[in-house]
Amino acid sequence: MPLYDYQCQACGHHFETLVRAGSTPVCPQCNSGSLEKQLSAPVAPGKSKAIIAANRARAAREGHLSNYAKSEQKKQVR
Repeated sequence: MPLYDYQCQACGHHFETLVRAGSTPVCPQCNSGSLEKQLSAPVAPGKSKAIIAANRARAAREGHLSNYAKSEQKKQVR
């Protein structure tokens, strides 16, 4: 599934989302289907802030801290 950037024509919200083939995304803020696909710069795999945040959240839910730096691991352990 490719990751695309969109800007909502109704409310102006800018967001990125994964899009499955044959599906039409809607704005997560106002649910409008009036979207303009944005041109985004390529990012090396695993370097996008959204991808890193999602991987860290999943790792924390699963109980391991492999996606955190050693200095950050201390903050996560309670």
